[in-house]
Amino acid sequence: MNIQEAGELIGAIRNNLSKVIVGKEAGVDLLLTALLANGHVLLEDVPGTGKTLLAKTLARSLDCPFKRIQFTPDLLPSDLSGINYYNQKTGDFEFRPGPVFASILLADEINRATPRTQSSLLECMEERQITIDGVTHGLEAPFLVIATQNPVDSQGTFPLPEAQLDRFLLRITSGYPAFEEGVRILQRFRLNNPLEDTAAVADAKQIQEAQRLAAAVNISDDLLAYLMQIVEATRKAPAVKLGASPRAGFALLRASQGYALIQGRDYVIPDDIKAVAGPVLAHRLVIQRGPGSREGQAAETVQQILREVEVPAEPVPAGRGGRGA
Repeated sequence: MNIQEAGELIGAIRNNLSKVIVGKEAGVDLLLTALLANGHVLLEDVPGTGKTLLAKTLARSLDCPFKRIQFTPDLLPSDLSGINYYNQKTGDFEFRPGPVFASILLADEINRATPRTQSSLLECMEERQITIDGVTHGLEAPFLVIATQNPVDSQGTFPLPEAQLDRFLLRITSGYPAFEEGVRILQRFRLNNPLEDTAAVADAKQIQEAQRLAAAVNISDDLLAYLMQIVEATRKAPAVKLGASPRAGFALLRASQGYALIQGRDYVIPDDIKAVAGPVLAHRLVIQRGPGSREGQAAETVQQILREVEVPAEPVPAGRGGRGA
């Protein structure tokens, strides 16, 4: 796959999403970034803003296995991974795979499950495998976890631990739609749900080829140093108790490469790093106690760092082009 073919593939998926999702262009770009960067997404927003619909529309656009899990306090780790059961007909134990054996996994309201169940996702999200009764089972590529949670409801919820949050490449929030977008939503869904008419426009092989192309997107040494300056600055910020880890730096690199590709380029520019820095870093920061929400303080801290860190003068590489160049 070359840059032009990747652009056509991304355009087809975008077009599918736009038939169902109104607005949320920035969120759609970030979701596609995570897909191409081979990462996972945490959709965090108030109820009724289309988190689940966005995830299901992406799943419908890809010809890949899709599973949805409604997380509840009584959900067990085996409900996710699967179990070994005794088959009386064969007289032997057989493995019945759980919903994690899918290419797109929607973990709906993930913070309503107990920490034990939440942590059962750690291995499959990081290692792309899961161990059951001492036997390790690999997960087929691509593998994307899209988790949703409601940040305003604390009753009956279990906040995700830092180790779990660190496994999500991006945290995406969109908020309420604008007035005009709200009218368009009512018009679009007045007669039927357009999701039902959504057809797949990409298969697993194409997604894997696009992921390999994203990993090969060029980034100069100057921009690598700029990226690391941002990561280092989170560790020295007065409001931050625990800054971004080396894993966060690598996540920022992967996300910048994926974002550059969906903009039609095979090289990273400073604006790519700026566009994904907040969604990549904010949820990984441990903030000192202070006024306002943890999420709001973390997001503002990242934006302040982006304003303070000097952007290197980065010429467009010779012979390279594409949308946004």
